[in-house]
Amino acid sequence: MEPLIITASICGAEVTKEHNPAVPYTVEEIGREALSAYRAGASIIHLHVREDDGTPTQSYDRFKACMEEIYRLCPPELIVQPSTGGATGMSAEERLQPLRLNPEMATLDCGTLNFGGDEIFVNTENMIIEFARQMMERNVKPEVEVFDKGMIDLAKRLNARGQIPGPMHFNLVLGVNGGISAEPRDLLFMVESLPADSTYTATGIGRAAFPIATMAMILGGHVRVGFEDNVYLARGLKAQSNGELVEKVVRIAKELGREIATPQQAREILGLNPK
Repeated sequence: MEPLIITASICGAEVTKEHNPAVPYTVEEIGREALSAYRAGASIIHLHVREDDGTPTQSYDRFKACMEEIYRLCPPELIVQPSTGGATGMSAEERLQPLRLNPEMATLDCGTLNFGGDEIFVNTENMIIEFARQMMERNVKPEVEVFDKGMIDLAKRLNARGQIPGPMHFNLVLGVNGGISAEPRDLLFMVESLPADSTYTATGIGRAAFPIATMAMILGGHVRVGFEDNVYLARGLKAQSNGELVEKVVRIAKELGREIATPQQAREILGLNPK
């Protein structure tokens, strides 16, 4: 099997310090959490940014400051992957701001989702096409983020039309309210629905984080963990850092015989330029 790429989703847009005091908001805190995840074995930092009071933002200036802080602390081969998902209620123009920083990768959400209550995460087909077009113009590799099987099918159609470049790298997100559940059958169904030439990362939400990570490792896929998705190291035990969550993945991977990818190996697997 390929070496295991570990992505750390260090803060997200919804989780707060009330959920776990270690959730980062400030530029310095985001740098600290990225460093802890990298030192533990993460090759990719999936990045949302927040204002100092925790308010989610897609501000170009805030992303710039946070990415500069991460690279001040971490080596240049680490892959920083900004989110273009932002938070519910943000306009497409707001969400696209981090692309102006010309990151190597960014997320491309491929469907609309009910997040619960009145919250709807809107991604129309035309929005997806426009986001992908801007990524291709800037040579940004999309991480195709999908929450259900129909979103995989849409990505495959857009890929066939040349509107999403291939080979595609997917993030299969399981256990989000409104999306596919996080049973073993669900991950198998999603993986078996992917194009043969694609790669994928699997993300389990909440208590599904480590079961989905373990199953993805066994299947030969890659793994995402972090405070965006889950703030617990074990039942009732809050993680003190994103690095602790990554360390647990590393321990499981070693028991299963999966080598941990360095950032350079992750670049090779994903088709990114070496640093």
